[in-house]
Amino acid sequence: MIQSMTGFGKASMQLPNKKVTVEIKSLNSKGLDLNVRMPSAFREMELSLRNRVAQKLERGKIDLSIFVEVTGEETSSKVNVPIVKAYINQLREVVAGDQTELLKMAVRMPDALKTEREEIDEKDWAQIEEVIEQALVNINSFRVTEGIALEKEFLVRISNIMSLMKQTVAYDSERIENVKNRLQNAINELQVNVDENRFEQELIYYLEKMDITEEKVRLENHLNYFMETLAGNEANGRKLGFITQEMGREINTMGSKANHAQMQKLVVQMKDELEKIKEQVLNIL
Repeated sequence: MIQSMTGFGKASMQLPNKKVTVEIKSLNSKGLDLNVRMPSAFREMELSLRNRVAQKLERGKIDLSIFVEVTGEETSSKVNVPIVKAYINQLREVVAGDQTELLKMAVRMPDALKTEREEIDEKDWAQIEEVIEQALVNINSFRVTEGIALEKEFLVRISNIMSLMKQTVAYDSERIENVKNRLQNAINELQVNVDENRFEQELIYYLEKMDITEEKVRLENHLNYFMETLAGNEANGRKLGFITQEMGREINTMGSKANHAQMQKLVVQMKDELEKIKEQVLNIL
């Protein structure tokens, strides 16, 4: 079953003094492009976190954000009392004022607040990892759902191409007869004697150059292979992309050989269906 690279996953957990929320967003990308936003206190865990995300999501332009909201009384920022007192004393030398007003000015000055670096609590991080894991599960579930929708669309497009190809082949005998008549009429207009055997040989050679049987067989094989790959269990977006390239080559060759207005219209429709497939294949993991 295919998966889309587009997805969103969110999970949260309430800890004793804080609430942790993890959000993961993913868009299509040729490789893994991971951007992590997390509190500085957890930065030393970023490398292991990146490895985990890479294993779970494989490809995509991924934004992972960890938000920590303090809900208890603890805080990592504290008033730098000696510095604030020093500022107040200096301000008194500049201007006489109310103690409260001087305090308001002092706390706005540089270094009035000091932030103590939090040490990672192993128990807290273990719980945060659970939230991250749940967010990864949620985004993968989203990707699977999107993949199911894309698979349905692919099957419709493949069926359309198959139908158009059969319609194209149905015009083949009419096209061949038109070519024979056109060549015969051209010779008659020239009013020259032509060796019938030589004419037949040249006609057969010319018609062989216009024959689309091989292209039809190869295109049909590519269409079937595309559907087989869709049903596989592995991440196969790149493989599907390669198959669509091969399908495009066969459709283009059929168009160049067609030499028949209605067949060329059908080829254009096949190209249109294939382009819609190519656009969505870029979203496949």
